[in-house]
Amino acid sequence: MFSEPETDRNLINSICILRLSAIGDVTHVIPVVLSLQEQVPGIKITWVIGKIEAKLIGDLPGVEFVVFDKKAGRKGYADLHNTLKNRKFDALLHMQVAFRANLAAAMIPAKVKVGYDRARSKDLHSLFINRKIAPAAQQHVRDCLASFLEPLGLEPAAPKWVIPLASEDHEFARQHLATDRRNLVISPCASHTLRNWPAERYAQLADHAIRTHGMKVILVGSPAPFEAEFCTDIENAMAEQAHNICGKDTLKQLTALLERADLVVAPDTGPAHIASSMGTDVLGIFAASNPNRSGPYNSLQWCVNRYPEALKRFTGKTVEQARWGAKAEFEGAMELVTVEDVTEMLDQWVAQH
Repeated sequence: MFSEPETDRNLINSICILRLSAIGDVTHVIPVVLSLQEQVPGIKITWVIGKIEAKLIGDLPGVEFVVFDKKAGRKGYADLHNTLKNRKFDALLHMQVAFRANLAAAMIPAKVKVGYDRARSKDLHSLFINRKIAPAAQQHVRDCLASFLEPLGLEPAAPKWVIPLASEDHEFARQHLATDRRNLVISPCASHTLRNWPAERYAQLADHAIRTHGMKVILVGSPAPFEAEFCTDIENAMAEQAHNICGKDTLKQLTALLERADLVVAPDTGPAHIASSMGTDVLGIFAASNPNRSGPYNSLQWCVNRYPEALKRFTGKTVEQARWGAKAEFEGAMELVTVEDVTEMLDQWVAQH
């Protein structure tokens, strides 16, 4: 039995947000927090979040963060239960459909539990909620998460972001960015390797950026061995010189770097969303996933989009025939994006700036 939306915002004094991962999706929840604080002044907000994600936004003002360690197994759920067992929230925004998130939602006492509509629900998600967001065809992930406020009688969250940074983070960025030319940051690695563009093509793009536009090219990534090796492969395949700092920054330092960069190049990956949220243009490289659903929100016009072609080739379906959000994560999909596709988009960006 689903309850009717509450229209009196004065009855919402405390709210819990459950969104554990991933980095990109977590950045899309920031506007929800800011909108709640604006629409319901004084509201108490608790956010159950993953460990890595907390390192990025765990100091967001006016928010209590409860870190959930998904790798801790039963202990993680027990710790969450012990932390929240004596609490009672007016509402829970259950923003993640993975089964482990559903189990976590069961540990959160709340009068109202808002979740996904039927089309976007899975892993028994509907059993853990009593209100649903409105169905919406072909909606960007950010707009979907923004709509979680509507079942509470509130306006959907506007696309506004804040990620707190310290002076040390900005100093790190200044140390690595050129002051006499444009800075192009390449964040080449996605969490799913089938979303990655080939290293040798990144190298050709980087050489073009340096030779044609005089840019400084900076390679970034996590300390994971695969990402470090991938960035090294790009560097070794280049004729020109890149500045490789893969694995040498924190998430906060990376955010400061992305904020101050002129342009970021990335596939469907968290740093693309961080950069977009900080107001930096992103040249997105897409074929394995749909940029209109999960691309950098403020830079969709700068995305190279071969997703329709990949979907048709590997599944036989058009974008209209496939389920919204269907992936085309197949060997060879990202190779449909040519070097010329990306260099031409870079040239267009430079011409407009």
